[in-house]
Amino acid sequence: MKFTRRNAIKIAGAGVSVSLAGCSGLLSSNQTDQTIANKPIRNKNYRVKKLYHGVAYYPELWPLENIDKDIIEMKKVGINVVRMAEFAWATMESNEGKIDLNLFKMVMDKMYAAGIDVVLCTPTATPPIWLTHNHPERCHKDVDGVIMNHGARQHASYEHPDVRKASFTIINAMAKELGEHPALIAWQLDNEMKAHVAEDFSDAAVNNWHQWLKQRFGTIKRLNMAWGTKIWSQHYQKFEQVPAPVKTPFLHSASLSTAYKMFCRESVADFMKAQRDVICRHSVCPITHNDNPAFNIHHERSMQALDFASYDAYPTDQQWQALVFRSDLYRAAIPGRAFWLMETSVSHNGWLGNHQPPHSPSFLNAEAILAYSLGGEAFCYWLWRQQRTGAELAHSAVMSAWNTPSIGYNEVKKLNVEREKLEPILINTQVLTPEIAVTYSDHARAMIETEELDKRKDFPKRYRGVIEMWHAKLMNLGYHREVRFENAELDGLKVLITPAMPYVSAEFITRALAFVEQGGTWIAGPVTGTRGKEHNVPTTAGLGLLDKLAGVETKFVVPLTHTGAQGTAFGITTELSGWCAAMTAKVGTKVIGSIDSGVAKDNAFITERNIGKGRVVILGVQPFGDKADEFLSTMISHYADKAGVTERYQVTKGTIVAPRINEQGDKFWVAINMDGQGGQLILPKGAVDARNNRAIEDRSLNLSPYEWRAIYLNI
Repeated sequence: MKFTRRNAIKIAGAGVSVSLAGCSGLLSSNQTDQTIANKPIRNKNYRVKKLYHGVAYYPELWPLENIDKDIIEMKKVGINVVRMAEFAWATMESNEGKIDLNLFKMVMDKMYAAGIDVVLCTPTATPPIWLTHNHPERCHKDVDGVIMNHGARQHASYEHPDVRKASFTIINAMAKELGEHPALIAWQLDNEMKAHVAEDFSDAAVNNWHQWLKQRFGTIKRLNMAWGTKIWSQHYQKFEQVPAPVKTPFLHSASLSTAYKMFCRESVADFMKAQRDVICRHSVCPITHNDNPAFNIHHERSMQALDFASYDAYPTDQQWQALVFRSDLYRAAIPGRAFWLMETSVSHNGWLGNHQPPHSPSFLNAEAILAYSLGGEAFCYWLWRQQRTGAELAHSAVMSAWNTPSIGYNEVKKLNVEREKLEPILINTQVLTPEIAVTYSDHARAMIETEELDKRKDFPKRYRGVIEMWHAKLMNLGYHREVRFENAELDGLKVLITPAMPYVSAEFITRALAFVEQGGTWIAGPVTGTRGKEHNVPTTAGLGLLDKLAGVETKFVVPLTHTGAQGTAFGITTELSGWCAAMTAKVGTKVIGSIDSGVAKDNAFITERNIGKGRVVILGVQPFGDKADEFLSTMISHYADKAGVTERYQVTKGTIVAPRINEQGDKFWVAINMDGQGGQLILPKGAVDARNNRAIEDRSLNLSPYEWRAIYLNI
């Protein structure tokens, strides 16, 4: 259904319609929610046939005679896939137009003969000197006007036509010559897109910004109306007058600042799609990119360029939760296809000026078992051999710079033994679809970077920190969970939690309503609905479409940070912080929590409305302080129980359960202790150890530090 201003959403059984007048989304005219949600996926019936154990390999950096020795050592430690070429553009094309790929063809020949697969990368992260020397217009310019220089990576402007032309030339040559090589199993686009730089303010970027605005709004009159540019005399006469948000005496309009972030991030994703198109002229191998939620790209849009998702993570022993979060996010990013963990350190991460502590013994093994069990197909290291030059001399590796086994060698070898034990258990199985998920929105991220949620010292400063906070709550409560992009389908879910999403589109409302009508519970968390599509304040209701949908009237939205305000629900009184939507309930809506003190006293901060077989819950402010954890745990458990969520485990904090299902519909668990403290899991009756097929008599299963167990369930 295509929505217009005259359309309305009908709520089955509720006798209510929600007008869409004035509702729209911060998406370019050629990017609708539906085009994201309905991206075709190759290999819909894909099943994992092997667990890849990989490493980044840089033959261009070392003597050729080392290659055969490297392959022998790789076989000893169980490496069965290598990734290469992401930084090798200057080796392939030392002078413009003179492309020589013989080195990589030779290495691929050797890998194929040894039974080692290859992932080949497009080398666009590190253009050669001839592309940018004496061409500052081809380089990235930051918000302060500083032009990036050759010497590291990501210095070129992907917005410049000459950079794009050169990029597509080398990619086309690689795909044409190597795209059908028998060793090749996948492509990686670029490397960690926009890991070091944010928005591009080069002349080429600003020119493309104006074209983006034209495509999005059509006329300058529509832009002026949408952004309310009469304020501070910001009214524009033509698109070319609209500035990029560089430094001004005070602040730019929120509408402009957020839109520029979205333009830049969409553009990077579109560059990825253009790379894909070039590769697909000559190669049928699947395509990925090593992503990370911190990178400055439109993550959901970028998935349109990929056949399977990959991510990089370099956690210390204390940061293992990041692996769970990213696995739960990238598993859901491209449904039906396993993700890859493309980069992690064998021991310690490090670069000039910084290094992390080495891993505890067996932590690397727990990392890998966790990633595989939560839906990963590959677990790969950066890097094979320690760098002898460059900026990352301090980083750990499998082999030392002098080419002997290094600190990571024995841990990698031990991990491979465990991988071989796990592989037959996971083959032809899938992760069980979670019943509870958290929403991740690239649009919300851009808006919150423009306008922070809460200035309190202990509150997450970044959008992903807020989403990770809610995800961690589900994880610590023992729920099997997922993180789904804003435009993802809601299949299999019983509870959806959407925190910190200021703008809620009509398309999102439509999917959420269908979900609720069929029995789901949608919890719209703090700040959700408080802004319009162009990062403005709604003029029809305090929460936009949510007011009518939830059966509330938002009296005002006010910050409660450092006010001492408190609220009570579920028999618990908690401090309240951040932006608060102070609500009153209409007929048919229940007040679950009321504000006890402060400027919003006697208003509701939690409401619940039944629609069809399910319910919409509004949590209008962030619980904070000593009682916040208990409060949120109680609230989540309450609504999960009401929705009939069953995939919850009696497990101690720090131990993760990954539920899986085989092709016959039989379920089993993989449990992994991740905090190094050991853990305990309560088993159902009739549990069987998957590694020896012996019955587990004790219902209470104890795990040693970093131990894993696979358990068949007789249920």
